[in-house]
Amino acid sequence: MPTEFFDVLIIGAGLSGVGAAYHLGRQCPDRSYAILEARDAIGGTWDLFRYPGIRSDSDMYTLGYSFRPWREAKAIADGPSILNYVRETARECGADRHIRFNTRLVRADWSSADATWTVTAERGPEKATVRYRCNFLFMCSGYYDYAEGYSPEFPGADRFKGPIIHPQKWPQDLDYAGKRVVVIGSGATAVTLVPSMAERAAHVVMLQRSPTYIGARPAEDKIANILKRALPAKWAYGLVRWKNILMGMYFYNLCKRRPERVRKMILERIQAELGPDYDVERDFSPHYKPWDQRFCLVPDGDLFAAIRDKRASVATGEIETFVENGIRLKDGRLVEADIIVTATGLNILVAGGVDFFVDGRRADIAETFSYKGMMFSGIPNLAAAFGYTNASWTLKCDLTCDYVCRLLNFMTRRGFDSATPVNKDASMPTRPWIDFSSGYIQRALDKFPKQGVRPPWTLHQNYARDILLLRHGKIDDGAMEFKRADGPGRAEPVKLAS
Repeated sequence: MPTEFFDVLIIGAGLSGVGAAYHLGRQCPDRSYAILEARDAIGGTWDLFRYPGIRSDSDMYTLGYSFRPWREAKAIADGPSILNYVRETARECGADRHIRFNTRLVRADWSSADATWTVTAERGPEKATVRYRCNFLFMCSGYYDYAEGYSPEFPGADRFKGPIIHPQKWPQDLDYAGKRVVVIGSGATAVTLVPSMAERAAHVVMLQRSPTYIGARPAEDKIANILKRALPAKWAYGLVRWKNILMGMYFYNLCKRRPERVRKMILERIQAELGPDYDVERDFSPHYKPWDQRFCLVPDGDLFAAIRDKRASVATGEIETFVENGIRLKDGRLVEADIIVTATGLNILVAGGVDFFVDGRRADIAETFSYKGMMFSGIPNLAAAFGYTNASWTLKCDLTCDYVCRLLNFMTRRGFDSATPVNKDASMPTRPWIDFSSGYIQRALDKFPKQGVRPPWTLHQNYARDILLLRHGKIDDGAMEFKRADGPGRAEPVKLAS
């Protein structure tokens, strides 16, 4: 049976993969494509995570697609609503008809002679080997390992008599009503779980080694809801999207310019939420500056409400050991629990953990330079969608998709078969790809590509600058090397049935 050929293979049918399919269909209608999805459903993150209260930590006017308005009232949306939004988008743009489910990419081999990737995947539970060929490979598989979350080894864990659960593998039959729950962690997952579980649990403790910056925000955007009643949906969506983008950029820049002022403002607001007698400095004052790690949002201040109502509490301290009925801290305190939830983070998986080879030689992503935050030096016809750390994931992914389409159309007009970012300055200083102190990033820094000190090898965490670079910047910028295939050429694309 001949190997199927597509102009573009998209890896992943989550938020960014569906967005990539829309952009390809609209901007490159002459290009055939297929989507390889390792799981059996559309949705990625929003299909995988099923823990109580799961929601976005970005507003849906920026986490939503630029081309499809978010129509629901809540701006900070729950997981099922986001999953429905992604799946409806896939149906409307036809992406759902291009998906190969239960197909996990494990290896990709580039041939310069044919300007073709031959990709090897495992299909189904039996992991049958299947292969596809394509001219361009677009990685939209996110940035973390779907198989396992990050769970540090806790002393005495085998002594605890109750269940120990990681949110990435939430048991749907877990009954926590009337139970004492300890949630280890203070990031976005923890601040979501605590108020949600506190509605039914006897009590929930958020146990943190150190605090995180947390701020309350209305679940509904009043301005957005007013505009949606007064204007056509796309106009209202566009205006609110830009309002939120500019507000986010302003707040991020203020954090970087005036960190102490922002810290004081955040803590004052938390003090107002929890009352004058609460020790905010102990539980909500991090040792790092605002936006050195991701800022956590709690819609309508639900976490603070749960603490005020004594349904939840915060314990700050280091774990000494698990015991039969809970967790003992190094300061001697016992935090009692019937259930322990380890909201301790993710395992990073750069470019899906795929093994890449270029003309028979292994291409290690960690040894490359990042080109415009989306391609890799020395690797032809490969792009990866990776969102912002200081703003919505989708903002950057939308721009990346737009650039990939511009690149493909440029190659078609000029008759090129391959495009390879090439760093011609061997002495250029390097720095880490991401300047972010979060544990999940720090644990995986050696797996990311390098960043240079000059464009296009620098990574901007700035939407306005990236619009100029990715949507309006030159394709033929001197760093991108274009070639025509000198082999027998590419196969004819397979046309998918509609």
